[in-house]
Amino acid sequence: SSKTFWATTGMFPQELIIGFPKCVKISKVAIQCYLVRTLRIERSTSKDSVGFEQCVEKDLLHREGQLQMEEFPLPEFQATYLRFIIKSAFDHFVSVHRVMAEGT
Repeated sequence: SSKTFWATTGMFPQELIIGFPKCVKISKVAIQCYLVRTLRIERSTSKDSVGFEQCVEKDLLHREGQLQMEEFPLPEFQATYLRFIIKSAFDHFVSVHRVMAEGT
């Protein structure tokens, strides 16, 4: 829902894990967030949410009063879980409003 969001609890790093019902092929990940400075995305192909490997890490631009919308084109890879690690922020708290993964 565009009316809901996930907010951090203050200290960093913070992480959010998204699981899929089975291993899927992903070609692009997009995130809509606010006040995130450094974001890392990791993946796991395990049955459980363990054994993560880094896919991408990026410093995001701060736009005062506006949500950050970032897309991460990724080579075709498989994942059962995606872990989003917010390593640092522009303020004490950040919010994640939407996460999208494209693929098959």
